[in-house]
Amino acid sequence: MTAGIDTPDHRGRTGLHLTGRELDRNPDVVVRDVEVLSNDWYVLRATTFDRRGSDGTWRTERRETYDRGDGATILLYDMDRRTVLLTRQFRFPVYVNGHPDGMLVETAAGLLDEDDPVAAIRRETVEETGVEIGPVQHVFDVFMSPGSVTERLHFFAAPYRADDVAGTQYGVAAEGEDIEIVELDIDRARAAIGTEIVDAKTIMLVQWALLDGPFA
Repeated sequence: MTAGIDTPDHRGRTGLHLTGRELDRNPDVVVRDVEVLSNDWYVLRATTFDRRGSDGTWRTERRETYDRGDGATILLYDMDRRTVLLTRQFRFPVYVNGHPDGMLVETAAGLLDEDDPVAAIRRETVEETGVEIGPVQHVFDVFMSPGSVTERLHFFAAPYRADDVAGTQYGVAAEGEDIEIVELDIDRARAAIGTEIVDAKTIMLVQWALLDGPFA
């Protein structure tokens, strides 16, 4: 008996080896086997499938996918003061891959868990910035790393005001979060792309805000 497959794992999940077996939307792809490599918290799978190429030849391929669930992110903006409200927190994956100190400047974001995208981003905005947002604008949905990660990220934007910001440190302590909020002029944020701002979702939302959003 294997936890996560035959019996519940520590998150109460079973049947983790079944994901993808039912796929039939693409007649040129036939899933043959799904192996769960890890399910400590998120799920790492190796899937074997047959794929028909453009020349008509079938070949067998094996690909690993990392399933952490879908997420949501939001750009908080103040049109009158031309500012955006971002966060700064430690991210070990970027630290181990060359970032100077691992302290990444980002838009507020988080996983959906069991919530719909709007409910999730409202929850995450309060947890990470302390701001209670009103109506949100859906911007777009994006697959952030389609070569290996299944996550679809839902992008939103919403206004905030200076008096919505009541502190500088936020995050859920029980989850190890220690988050500083960072307010930047939108032009400074644009100029910081590639230096101080190297997070993909944040770059995308800053550019959207200038091209098609509130600062266009």
